[in-house]
Amino acid sequence: MLCRELGGPENLLAAEVPDLVAGPGQVVVDVRSAGVNFPDGLIVAGTYQTKPPLPFSPGSEVAGVVRAVGEGVTGPAPGDRVMAFCGIGGYAEQVVVTAERVHPIPDDMDLDHAAAFPVVYGTSYHGLVDRARLRSGETLLVLGASGGVGLTAVQIGKVLGARVIAAASSEEKLNLCAEHGADELIDYRETDLASRLKEITGGAGVDVVYDPVGGTAADTAVRALAWGGRYLTVGYASGDIPRVGMNRLLLKEGELLGVLWGAWAGRNPGANAENMSRLLEWYSAGLLRPHIDRRYPLAEAAAALAVVMNREAKGKIVLRTGEMP
Repeated sequence: MLCRELGGPENLLAAEVPDLVAGPGQVVVDVRSAGVNFPDGLIVAGTYQTKPPLPFSPGSEVAGVVRAVGEGVTGPAPGDRVMAFCGIGGYAEQVVVTAERVHPIPDDMDLDHAAAFPVVYGTSYHGLVDRARLRSGETLLVLGASGGVGLTAVQIGKVLGARVIAAASSEEKLNLCAEHGADELIDYRETDLASRLKEITGGAGVDVVYDPVGGTAADTAVRALAWGGRYLTVGYASGDIPRVGMNRLLLKEGELLGVLWGAWAGRNPGANAENMSRLLEWYSAGLLRPHIDRRYPLAEAAAALAVVMNREAKGKIVLRTGEMP
């Protein structure tokens, strides 16, 4: 699915292109499933920090079978079942990826789950563990908690022993958060976020805020930080980049931490591989489960991406290159 002109998801059109070839250090993957993520839509619109030359295929994560490996590759081998973080190019039947971004998957992991795994779980683990140093017994507030990254933050927070407060915009979305382990639920369209957080925490505040949404809730969440609290800015799905009052951080000795997992993983491939190994161990232990909201055939990538960009997805959307179940 190629984007030949920047704009909305409808600009994605099917095209036939030559088979890919693995260069030195690269792996070609026959894609079976591809994850659909909010940044994919920003790249198609031309508003993301990554701006590939036209034409290009979006899609940052895939799962499938290794087709070929290039010179110098000692890890993945042809025939291996893998998941990969490719950045772009995933909305296709084949993708070429550097070998360090390709990870073998457990035998008990299906390819839809694998395609829905690298970006959202990698981002949340990096944010909560590497950046915020979330500890057992602390309180974690997740904004946009039913979305792709939000729901993984709920799950990982619970595995780490935190008390998880999930905030979302409907009862249906909050019910999903509860199913994935959230301890407290806030519908911030029906409830005043500030007063409910004060009630839940007894006025003590929250230790970590995980915010992939931005917008008006950000200021309230900063004000709700506990002493020494950490605020993770992960993305701006609301379309509004908030302006944070630095005095609020000063008064709480708080920390404002950026989370840009893809760039971090590129700079720290060894540490990222360790993170992925831990996450896959948790998956095999039954502690993590991607929630696949909907599946679309690859040819309907535009419709799938529109669902994500309109914030209608609960959990993840995946594309299938083969026959639909």
